[in-house]
Amino acid sequence: MSDVYPVPAAPLRAELEIKKSRFIACAFPVSTREEALSCLNELKQEFPDARHHCWAYLIGNPKGAATAAMSDDGEPSGTAGKPILNVIQHKQVGDTLVVVVRYFGGIKLGAGGLVRAYAGATEAVLSSMQWVEPVPMDTVTLTLDFSQEQPLRHWASQHDSEIQSVTYSQCVQVVLQVPLAHLTTLHEWVNGQHGIERLSDIDE
Repeated sequence: MSDVYPVPAAPLRAELEIKKSRFIACAFPVSTREEALSCLNELKQEFPDARHHCWAYLIGNPKGAATAAMSDDGEPSGTAGKPILNVIQHKQVGDTLVVVVRYFGGIKLGAGGLVRAYAGATEAVLSSMQWVEPVPMDTVTLTLDFSQEQPLRHWASQHDSEIQSVTYSQCVQVVLQVPLAHLTTLHEWVNGQHGIERLSDIDE
């Protein structure tokens, strides 16, 4: 199973009107539950007078051990959160939150109508979404001499790697985020250096 899966490139919105009710679908890239709930709270502040803020998210690989949650936010059970989540799952995308804000138009849609409305709004925003596939990364820690810090920074810049933190004491400890595809190259580079003690946090 591939660890690579599509995620939203940026937040996006789409709007439907069904029997005078407005359905504003807002999609976000999220990587944690806390991030998803933060986006939800921002929308509640933006649309405080809306009747419902229904949502669902799927975090992680949609073909594997993904984490999912949903809420009907006052709509009849199963008519909002589940249809939203079903569309996300059908799209086979991960790290995705969709919130559908509803302004009630005075005409009841019935359970079937609500399911179609929330699924349709979600389909509208996700169909227009631009998707990216993030590069699988690993985090490693290196202990090195001061003279090796700049060569490491150069290596990182040439291999799409990002230095997360640097700690200075009698030596330099660097936490580095590295694409999985470059781990072998990093091992080879480290083995060719005299100022680096050893890589830690990498499986041999």
